[in-house]
Amino acid sequence: MLKEVKYLLLAFFVIIIGFLPFYLISSKPSNPIEIKKLDITNLEPVVGKEGGVLKRTLSSDPKTLNPVMAQETSSTAVIGPLFNGLTKVNEKTLLPEGDLAERWEVDSTGTVWRFYLRDVKWFDGKPVTADDVVFTYNQIYYNDSIPTSSRDVLTVEGKPFKVRKLDDKTVEFTLPKPFAVFLNAVGQPILPKHILEKSVKEGKFPSTWTVNTDPKEIVGTGPYKLVKYVQGQYVIYERNPYYWEKDKLGQQLPYIVSIQSQIIKDPDVSLVKFLSGESDIYGVRPSDLPKLAENYKKGDFTIYNLGPTPAITFIVFNQNPKAPIPKYKLKWFQNEKFRQAISYAIDRVGIVNMVYNGLAYPIYTAVTPAQKRLFDESYYPKYPYDLKKAKEILLSIGFTEGKDGFLYDKEGHKLSFTLITNAGNKEREAIGNIVKEDLKKIGVEVNFQGLDFNNLVSKLMANYDFEAVIIGLTGSIDPYFGQSVWLSSGHMHMWNPKQKTPATDWEAKIDQLFKEASIELDPVKRDNLYKQAFKIIGEKQPMIFIAAPEEMVAVKNKLKNVFPTVWGWYKGDYVFIDK
Repeated sequence: MLKEVKYLLLAFFVIIIGFLPFYLISSKPSNPIEIKKLDITNLEPVVGKEGGVLKRTLSSDPKTLNPVMAQETSSTAVIGPLFNGLTKVNEKTLLPEGDLAERWEVDSTGTVWRFYLRDVKWFDGKPVTADDVVFTYNQIYYNDSIPTSSRDVLTVEGKPFKVRKLDDKTVEFTLPKPFAVFLNAVGQPILPKHILEKSVKEGKFPSTWTVNTDPKEIVGTGPYKLVKYVQGQYVIYERNPYYWEKDKLGQQLPYIVSIQSQIIKDPDVSLVKFLSGESDIYGVRPSDLPKLAENYKKGDFTIYNLGPTPAITFIVFNQNPKAPIPKYKLKWFQNEKFRQAISYAIDRVGIVNMVYNGLAYPIYTAVTPAQKRLFDESYYPKYPYDLKKAKEILLSIGFTEGKDGFLYDKEGHKLSFTLITNAGNKEREAIGNIVKEDLKKIGVEVNFQGLDFNNLVSKLMANYDFEAVIIGLTGSIDPYFGQSVWLSSGHMHMWNPKQKTPATDWEAKIDQLFKEASIELDPVKRDNLYKQAFKIIGEKQPMIFIAAPEEMVAVKNKLKNVFPTVWGWYKGDYVFIDK
């Protein structure tokens, strides 16, 4: 999913603090600054104390407050603390554990699962029952009239789970076949039947819980409830008094009772807010370290380097036949040799050094060093920076050089396209300018523009009115949860989404490999299937993969039980404030 787009099943505290930018730097400021490597292997939270207000910033307004309709972290960063699934991921072990489900059992075939629900209440005090789970799956996730990327990860070989109630606290799922990541898949949010059934029956669910909805109408089970949202200004949460989890002394969790989130689109302003004490957590960008170093001693904060992240940055060209772009450009973008030529013209190593100050990894497919089981530099194709080769490929597919130095296709159209990214993202803006200058050297004109993030997402995911975009994906614990991106039918198959049948043989092959992997229980064989799929993606370059940065986060020292990882914050409920 987009860097700001949801498809990773994040632990709730990651979403509470906002989607932390995955950028960091290694420049050496004049003032010494300690960057802490955090190994949480043997760390566990201590008993904390209740109270306090967590202050953070959000980079954008949400597009929706409906968790089923959300496709970008501008929305999930606001919605995330409000809901729970049957399971969640333990950020230390990366294994599923119970959330709304207290326990489960599976039959000998591996296809029939029974979940036993905790005694949990909705925000309005009504009990969560099996009816809510059945409603959420059968009437929402499996409702073809409701467009949601969640449905892409809730099927086995295209077939849905059969979900039925056994009693008020027991739900049975019957699967078409054994499913390798089933327990992760059922981490999708469960929604209240008594609140939403009417809107579903009336066909109004997609427009339910919009950004204009009174927060009191949004009913979930999460650790926090939304109490106020003022567009462009702030979001305020209060702890859910009915939240089920308690510490070993019986104290209510989460410990922090309120969260105040300012909406600040300019990351430079967010940095100022952090240094002035107006926010408690800040995702560090490459350009931030000198300023952080100046304030390190008086700022009373710690910077954590979390290591390689699964997040990736890339350029994607629009190959959608329905897109409102010139047909001759569509023809360029659909030519894999064109995309490969552009890939050779990307100075990944230079970008890693100049934009990320060396703390990132050049990539050529959608696998990063964080995904240790799949990462294999010798296996995937590479496109080393080679402007001469890039131009030779373009000439070989029919482009010719004009007197002005630019390339033209056989019909006389100048090789020119518009490249967009989200304004204010310094790293992407820097990448765009580097790409623009390098492509100009081989006769390709790039019109580079920055757009408001939500406008950019609309172009990318709704009206498809774009030619090329620099964007990112968060990555996921298991490739299965990226199906919405990698399957040809996926809602987030960015270069040509929602295909009824695969447009190309190679996309059909990727579909098949992902389907086989979803039911392969042997982890080694399963990993091999995914590696084959990502090798094809690397060869065809539907996305021009650029870099996978490391992740750093700065946290005020008054926060205790702080265990951030690239996959989320371990035991985020246990963070407390010690003034």
